[in-house]
Order: sequence, then structure tokens, then C-alpha cells
Amino acid sequence: MPPAARRSIGQVLPLLKNEFPDISISKIRFLESEGLVAPERAPSGYRRYSEGDIERLRYILRMQRDHYLPLKVIRDNLSLMDRGLEPPTIETPASAAPSAPPLAGPIPVVDPPESSHSRAQRRPMKLTRRELLQVSGLSEATLIEMERQQMVLPRRGSIYYGREALTLCVVARRLQAYGMDTRHLRAIKQAAEREAGLVEQGVQPHLARGQNPAQTLHEVSQLVMHAHAAMMYTLLER
Repeated sequence: MPPAARRSIGQVLPLLKNEFPDISISKIRFLESEGLVAPERAPSGYRRYSEGDIERLRYILRMQRDHYLPLKVIRDNLSLMDRGLEPPTIETPASAAPSAPPLAGPIPVVDPPESSHSRAQRRPMKLTRRELLQVSGLSEATLIEMERQQMVLPRRGSIYYGREALTLCVVARRLQAYGMDTRHLRAIKQAAEREAGLVEQGVQPHLARGQNPAQTLHEVSQLVMHAHAAMMYTLLER
């Protein structure tokens, strides 16, 4: 039986490009340097990728693109798979990559705000700056500018970035395809600051009556965001 075909990194790249247009040789090498994939080395020193290596790369890239998992979690999942175990079932986080319904369709019905119990069940995300760049696909120059404008910040009292930072980086990268840059994001930030002030002012009487501050702020902000999205779609449909 002939040995299974092995491919060079240059041959692997086009196999992944259709599903992952942003993939590059440097990204594949980065994943190797992180110990997530270990292709065989030919006597000449060149990497030789098996079908199993290519499927492993697809898994890693899907986990980053579809579920925004940090590399540490992906590494743990791969370790389980290497031992013949099933990795944890993953659901795409609703807030990680906002997607707009088509403008021609009806505005979706507002869902009830997320309960404090379901928020507690959601695992917090911890990304290093390097992981934030790798997972989001954002350029470092754009991230530096967003940090300078205080649009993207590490979690309070920490060097790690959370789910909101990742969302903003992914959105910033995708908006660039439509000619929108940090100048446009500044306008969005200013609108968000006004809405945050409106929420804080509106809930003050309720907080004075002893209601849970975190839950109240979350529920009201969710309603304001739903209203904002619905009004945006209404205006753009005209």
C-alpha cells in the first residue's frame, strides 16, 4: 500500500484558502510555533503535512473563526482529541460576532434580556494581545489606533482582553472592507457613550429602590441596543 501523500506548506495553503480566505503561510507557521500542529520534517528540513495535519488546521481555524476560542482552549481541545476523547460541545457566543439580518426582511422580534443566571454560565474570555490579533485577524496598526482612541481596552485590572474587545476587533476588520475605518468607529463610540449615559440616568430611580445594579443595567442596556438596531434597520430600509 503506497504511503499517504504529504504536502508542502505551499500546497496546503490553497487547500485552506476557499474556506479561510485570510489564511497565510505565516499564520500556519504561527500555529505550528504554538504547538497546535506538528507536521513531519523531510530530510531537507521542509515541512510535510499529512491529511491529518490539514484537518487539524481546519479544526483550529474553524474554532477561531466560528467560536472565537483562544489558543489555550483550542490546545486543550486538541489534547483531548489526541487522547481519543470528545472535546466539549461549543455553541457560538451570541455576542462574539454580531450579524445583521438582511435589510429587505422584517425586523426580528426582540428577545427577552439575558438572565443573570445565563450570564454566569457563560465562560469569560481571556485573550492576550497577541491572541486578540491572531483570532480577530485585525492588523496591529489598527489595534494600536483603537487602543489610542480607548475603543479597545484590556479587562479592568488585567492584561487580558475580553469578549467585547474581540467583538470590536472583528467588526473593525470587517468594516474595513466597506471603506469604514477608526474615524467611523469614533462616531459609533460617541453614540454608545450617549446611550450609556441615557441608561445610567434612566435606571437611577430603580437602583435607589434597592434593585440589583448589575442586572438592572444589563436589562435596560439590552433593551436600548434592541431599539437602536431596530431603528437603524428602519432608517436604512427607507
